[in-house]
Amino acid sequence: MSAKDVFHEVVKTALQKDGWQITNDPLTISVGGVNLSIDLAAEKLIAAEREGQKIAVEVKSFLEKSSAISEFHTALGQFINYRGALRRRQPERVLYLAVPLTTYKTFFQLDFPQEMIAENQVKMLIYDVEQEVIFQWIN
Repeated sequence: MSAKDVFHEVVKTALQKDGWQITNDPLTISVGGVNLSIDLAAEKLIAAEREGQKIAVEVKSFLEKSSAISEFHTALGQFINYRGALRRRQPERVLYLAVPLTTYKTFFQLDFPQEMIAENQVKMLIYDVEQEVIFQWIN
């Protein structure tokens, strides 16, 4: 199993504050002979008469000491692979890439990252590290 991201617990707490129940930490999926480990899985009941929402979240920290573009390459590749695996094994679950607010306001405002996020239809969860809350959902 891979190591947890630096802000794993921050995102977990933020999801819980937002009314999500953490169902897997991590969510492991086997597909095509490969074992994958997505950081978190969560569920939220919308209303008693409706089906619950299910998500999976891949947490990234984009720390200042690391190269943002290198972290982005890794994050985007993982997102694409995990989304494909979820389609095959848990198609009801929607995958989100969790990134810190500071990185979203800087690196993710640049043209290239924006274009790649749009082209690859990446759903994002923007979290505030200090407040331990979800700042924004991007679908």
